[in-house]
Amino acid sequence: MTGADGAAGALQTGQAMKKFVVLYIAPQSAQAQMAESSPEAAQEGMKAWMAWAERAGDGIVDLGTPLGAGKEITATGSSDTNTGMGGYTILQAEDLAGAESLLEGHPHLMMPGASLQVYETLDLPGM
Repeated sequence: MTGADGAAGALQTGQAMKKFVVLYIAPQSAQAQMAESSPEAAQEGMKAWMAWAERAGDGIVDLGTPLGAGKEITATGSSDTNTGMGGYTILQAEDLAGAESLLEGHPHLMMPGASLQVYETLDLPGM
């Protein structure tokens, strides 16, 4: 990450950055969380998210968004999902350890039972 804050997971010059998808997992859907939050609690939550985003700086490619209801689609049909997937973010870092360090102190982890899953995106051969 470039900039004056020197946050963990800083992007170093001269190396190609890799992209990482961060998935937000929680025991309660994002829709339910938002519906149950008071305006004051929602405002405090957004403050925590914006503080994290500022610390992560240029490591954030796409802040992402909460996810609503979904469907799992297979060759034989579809059904409602029940994965606890609450949202996503796309980060850039030199490696998985750098992406992980960008997530230190992430506000999603303040929720009981919540976790983050981080996956490196891979280039498609020939693309």
